[in-house]
Amino acid sequence: MAEKKPAERDALLGIGVKKAQDFVEWYSQVVLKAELADYAPVKGFMVIRPRGYAVWENIQAHFNQCIKALGVQNAYFPLLIPESFFRREAEHAQGFAPELAWIEKKEGEERVAIRPTSETIMYDSYAKWIRSYRDLPLRINQWCNVLRWEVSQTKIFLRTREFLWQEGHCVYESKEDCDREVQLMLEEYRKLCEDVLAIPVLTGYKSKAETFAGALYTTTLEALMPDGKALQLGTSHNLGQGFAKAFGIEFLGRDEEKHVPWQSSWGFSTRLIGALVMVHGDDKGLILPPRIASVKAVVVPIVFDKGREAVLAKARELAQALSKAGIACHLDDRDEYSAGWKFNEWELKGVPLRVEVGPKDVEKKQCVLVRRDTGEKAFVKETDLVQEAGRLLDAVQAGLLARAKKFRDENTVEAKSYADFQKAIEARKLVKAFFCEQEACEKKIKEETTATSRCIPFNQSGAGGKCVKCGSPAKRWAYFAKNY
Repeated sequence: MAEKKPAERDALLGIGVKKAQDFVEWYSQVVLKAELADYAPVKGFMVIRPRGYAVWENIQAHFNQCIKALGVQNAYFPLLIPESFFRREAEHAQGFAPELAWIEKKEGEERVAIRPTSETIMYDSYAKWIRSYRDLPLRINQWCNVLRWEVSQTKIFLRTREFLWQEGHCVYESKEDCDREVQLMLEEYRKLCEDVLAIPVLTGYKSKAETFAGALYTTTLEALMPDGKALQLGTSHNLGQGFAKAFGIEFLGRDEEKHVPWQSSWGFSTRLIGALVMVHGDDKGLILPPRIASVKAVVVPIVFDKGREAVLAKARELAQALSKAGIACHLDDRDEYSAGWKFNEWELKGVPLRVEVGPKDVEKKQCVLVRRDTGEKAFVKETDLVQEAGRLLDAVQAGLLARAKKFRDENTVEAKSYADFQKAIEARKLVKAFFCEQEACEKKIKEETTATSRCIPFNQSGAGGKCVKCGSPAKRWAYFAKNY
């Protein structure tokens, strides 16, 4: 195959549409061209490529450290779940029945389904393991894949039939203990989203209509995407005692009487990677927050025939200095591509910081640092490289979060009337409005606007108001939006 000319290569490398003009196509191109994922042969499935999986590994590493500090242990449970397990918890079965993928069974064998979530298979084991209050709290998390076959409109990372996630399932003596840890895990999720992924989130309760099937209540993290749609980034549920009763989980209490425990579950998925792309990406491609990027800086030597070896030697020296200081670095010393091509490629792949060094820089004992988020350039002395690179990486991290918060705040409106509500939803805004929290009312809102309540914020104070839709008394307000 003949080598492609530079112009042809640039066309293949670059993003062919503007983010503001065709968001859907822009997203797909960034995911594919930044080598995060690819389409699978089976509809609704995805191949997570090494660059995408590296992001997931970094999320795992960060979150594992958090939950292990809280006493959570990782385990693994079977992929296949007996049909009888779904029947034990009728509300749960009703919630997931349309999404189950069944495995053909041999005559005389019980039918089994691929897990859509693992409550049933895990709680069968919990019933064997829990005997006394001394066994509580039981805190277990598993990293795994799940399959939900119902999905028809799929999009890589955001909504696929199979996806990767973590699901924590914990058991407690009392509702108070359970409530406390529901909030604790939601807070860990908030810190992951905002402090590591630089994605601002709203936290609160889900409405009854949006509560997880079988749960007493659901708490959630919601983020606003650049196209005006909301994306749920994680949930933490108080499951009450229903699952425990269905699966025969009980314990001998401190009073030497039998008791039914309380349970929580919490999870996030590879959807977080899709959120990263949408929130931070631009017309050049992906932008990764430094705290989640496997490669935080790339060193690109600008070489000519004259002084070539000196520039390459200096580039290696700078890369080693960064690596030694703990700044994950890549030296791109490929001969077959120009410096300009490399700049474009690493911008597309989202590396937070670029270090340039050419013949004049070698002479002046300096280098050029370029921020991926703003494109700003800074001339830095070699001796100041490590310190300045660290400072700029912190600035990129903070800048991405600030920019995303600014967008969210500027696109959040408060609706006093249903007419204002409808206009705001049509304009793809995040809408704050009083809400009666009745399922019938929310159903009508969804039918008329395609919007749903995203969350009902915690700790609301005030006299309340009237529901934006039906006018009946409303104790709390909620955020509404179209959603993924």
